[in-house]
Amino acid sequence: MYRDCSHSLDSGATVYPDDPPVNCTPHATHEADGYRVTNLELGSHSGTHVDAPCHTEPEGRTLDSFSIETFVFDALLVDCRQKVAREPIRPADLPEPTDDDLLVFRTGWDTHWGTDDYFDHPYLTRETARWCTDHDYHVAIDALNVDPTPTENATEGEPEGVPAHRKLLGTDHLILENLTNLDGLPRQFRLTAFPLSVEDADGAPVRAVAEY
Repeated sequence: MYRDCSHSLDSGATVYPDDPPVNCTPHATHEADGYRVTNLELGSHSGTHVDAPCHTEPEGRTLDSFSIETFVFDALLVDCRQKVAREPIRPADLPEPTDDDLLVFRTGWDTHWGTDDYFDHPYLTRETARWCTDHDYHVAIDALNVDPTPTENATEGEPEGVPAHRKLLGTDHLILENLTNLDGLPRQFRLTAFPLSVEDADGAPVRAVAEY
């Protein structure tokens, strides 16, 4: 069976604060031109997307430097739905290591897509990111960010900057963000997430599809 785990890209889609907005506007129409073309404006980290190491690392690799088979993952689902807003996901929350190559953190936060609550998601600690790299896992999450996203609800003691990004991307481990529709997936499945073919990309939208 196959399942689409991607959010649709439409005008006004949720993006990281100060990232370019998503706009999908008619360029040509059947009525005026006899055919239809849509003008797309978006940032490289819009919607369900993958981060390349060069997103945070000045000398990091671009997406097109990874072989295409890299984006076909043996995924292991990590259930973190017990986490509340802005609660850290710690190493104690992680499973025993397996031979899979992608940890998919299921927080349930995709249900808040399109609302202000979406920005106050759970996040990975630096130590959790280190555990993932030590066990050679790429990381995916059904939330906006693997690090805490700045909002007025930020709490004292939250990490500054993007330490989880730096740890993962700094060791050539990819990050998938804004997954959705993870309910009912088995603990282990295959996730295909091919990025748009953008030259020297620091990130790109993907069509994330689970096979199980």
